[in-house]
Order: sequence, then structure tokens, then C-alpha cells
Amino acid sequence: MTGYPLEHSLSPQLHRRFLRQCGLEGEYRLYPCPPASPECLRDLVAALRREQLHGLNVTVPHKRRLLALVEDLTPAAQAIGAVNTLFLQDGRLWGDNTDAPAFWDDLQAGGLAAGKRALLLGAGGAARAVAWVLREKGWSVWVMARNETAAAALVDAFALRGALGWLEAAPRVDVLVNCTPVGMWPQQAASPWPDDRPLPAAAVYDLVYNPAETRLLAQARAQDLPARNGWGMLQRQAARAFARWTACPDLRL
Repeated sequence: MTGYPLEHSLSPQLHRRFLRQCGLEGEYRLYPCPPASPECLRDLVAALRREQLHGLNVTVPHKRRLLALVEDLTPAAQAIGAVNTLFLQDGRLWGDNTDAPAFWDDLQAGGLAAGKRALLLGAGGAARAVAWVLREKGWSVWVMARNETAAAALVDAFALRGALGWLEAAPRVDVLVNCTPVGMWPQQAASPWPDDRPLPAAAVYDLVYNPAETRLLAQARAQDLPARNGWGMLQRQAARAFARWTACPDLRL
């Protein structure tokens, strides 16, 4: 897996479990690539093409940067405009996005998918996957991000309801989804939402999974709101990626 930073990642332990379940030998390594080192990504892609790597996961901040380095995109990755899984097929390098279906499946598993209105915090690759799948399911979606240009671009890309200035008055929604890394190790004390403002949602979903209880989730529970972290989404996207690489779909999560 590549991204930066990667010290927080629990993906290696997930994929080691999948390898054991499928009776396969192998290992899952982390390849941190700082944003200022584009040659690091090019080297990893070259290793994939030489079949020195069997597949590659992609996380923050490279989910959109790798679009230009693959030949083909699955329909989901093409629509979302971000990849989190690379695989080689018939000599061509493909990009896929397993984040979107994984998020939706886990939202349903947590009993949070009954509504139709969502507010997303952040406008990066993860937000694109969440926005796309929610729109596919008929939801109304607003975006709030510090980078207002990126938020506006996301709204335009998926015909969302609107982009809000950071901490501007937000509409009342069914689910607030944190798509930023704020609150992730080693920033456990941070939250993307201020303590002095009530959360404008009936439930909260935080894509961050390490730590398991983020500051944002604690804020939600203090308001007696249902709250769920991204551990289930991580497992589900990892299982879909593993199936791409190994054709071993019968995985226990």
C-alpha cells in the first residue's frame, strides 16, 4: 500500500488474515510516498508492471494522483475520479475504487443508510467515493471543506446540493461523514468539528478507524447520536481489493 503517512495503517494485518483464510503465501507491505516525491509513485507503478508487486492499494494523498499512471479504469473509478486499488490484467494496469461500495455496505450494516441527506467534511479522494455512491443511491449531499475550490469542484462533478464555507451554517442532515484525516493517529486530539457547535446531523460516520474512538465520535456520543468509525469500511474495501488480486472472494470479515 502506498500513501503518506502510513504508520497508522491496519491494512497489513487485514491482508495477512485474508492470505491465511485463502491458504495463500505472500505479504502485504507499506510503501510510504511523501507528496513531494512523485518518483516514488512512478517506481511503484513500474514494479507493478514488472510483476514485482501483485497489486497495490492507494490511500491519502495519492488517490487522484495515480489516475494519470494507469491505462484503464473500472467504471466506478472512472466515475469517481479516484483510485484506491491497482491491478494488472492482460498486461495493462487498471485502477479500481473499492471505497465507494465498501462505504455504502458499512453504512447499511451500521443502520445509518435509511436517510436521504448527508453532509461531507472534506473534498479529497475519499470524499469523492462517498459522494458518488450516495448520489447513486438518491441522496442529497452537501460538502464542507477548508479548500473551497476543491469543494466546489466536487459539487460540480457529482451535481451535489452545494458547497459550504468552512463552519458556515450547515443544513440539518441524516448523516455527517468525516472524509478528512483529521482525528487520525497521531492527531487523536483533533476533530474536524468544533466543540462549541452542535453537530447538524442525526448520526455520524467517521472514515477514520485508528483510533477507534475519534474525537468526532466522542462529540457525537455526547449528543446521543449514533456514531460509527471506518473500521468496517476498511475491511470491506480491503476484501474487494484482495478478491481483485487473488480471485479469492470468500473472505470472513
